[in-house]
Amino acid sequence: MRFSFTEEQLVLRDTVTAVLADWCTPGDLHELYANDAPDAGRSHPRWNALFNLGITALHIPEVDGGLGLDDRELIAISEAAGRVALPEPLSETAGVVVPILVASGAGHHALEPFLDGGGAATLGGVTFTPSGPRIASVADGHRVRTSGITQATASHHLLAVSSASGPELHLAVTADGDLTRTTSLDRTRRLGTLTWTPTDATRLATGPLAATLLDQAVNRAALYSAAELLGLCDAMITLTAVYVSERKQFGVPVGSFQAVKHHLAGARVKLEFARPAVYAAAWSLATEHPSATHDISLAKSLASDAADEAARVSLQCHGAIGYTFEHDLHLLMKRAWALSAAWGDARSHRARLLNLLQAERSVLPS
Repeated sequence: MRFSFTEEQLVLRDTVTAVLADWCTPGDLHELYANDAPDAGRSHPRWNALFNLGITALHIPEVDGGLGLDDRELIAISEAAGRVALPEPLSETAGVVVPILVASGAGHHALEPFLDGGGAATLGGVTFTPSGPRIASVADGHRVRTSGITQATASHHLLAVSSASGPELHLAVTADGDLTRTTSLDRTRRLGTLTWTPTDATRLATGPLAATLLDQAVNRAALYSAAELLGLCDAMITLTAVYVSERKQFGVPVGSFQAVKHHLAGARVKLEFARPAVYAAAWSLATEHPSATHDISLAKSLASDAADEAARVSLQCHGAIGYTFEHDLHLLMKRAWALSAAWGDARSHRARLLNLLQAERSVLPS
């Protein structure tokens, strides 16, 4: 069995990487930080360049006009997006919301924005816990205030609410609600709270189906956060390695000092342990393997640990310059800190792994 990427998958990844290199530079991110306008977190030319490659329709079946691919193709693209700290919700749109829409049986009208309209989407109203997703909003027949929107500039939001009949999953359009910004450590994420009205038109699923889809959505959000963390780790380590090879002390590059080498080597080791775990989790999810939930928690815990270590080491090796707002390092660190905690930090995913192992043990014959 072949577990490495195919030539076609690598070509797709490299194509997206080349587009991101042109359209998402550190200068672009610094500009977003400087411009605090409500819509500054999204560059339409950059998003259109990605949309024209068909990435948002990657999970949509070919019969419906999509690419008919799966997580094995998208996971490397998400890693590339993390490497440049992409401000747009590419991973959430293509890796979380669209697959859930497909799984829910939503009609063409729900998928059309991601096929033809340049739509971007996020997941909100739910948080990760080791025992399962926790829904924050309650539908009582009135307008609902849903927090946790991870990209306020998205056009659509997959939202979870609780009702008398159980959990519900809705697809809300930003234009039909009132969205307020929330302060974020990483300004390019543009967090927000949406006040909206659940209706029959927005409802995708209720009851057991909604609960199943919500589990899948949270798992997907955790996996694609882990994938972006891989790219962020790689970028931080590379940026730091270049810096310490140029920065001199006592007449020699500081990168020649053994302590600096050990710091960077330790961070690289954590990254190299996390990367195959993330790829394996994507394979498990794409093939509907029974171990998918276990594999995703393992991947997210390792990726969060690796990101935390890479950020710490990078900041320490850069010294005082690393603390400055003008340096590129803070763009990567802030995104890494945010995603490390998003959809379950390393500790909470290890707790879920323990829960899963204990549950498996309880059903074994004595």
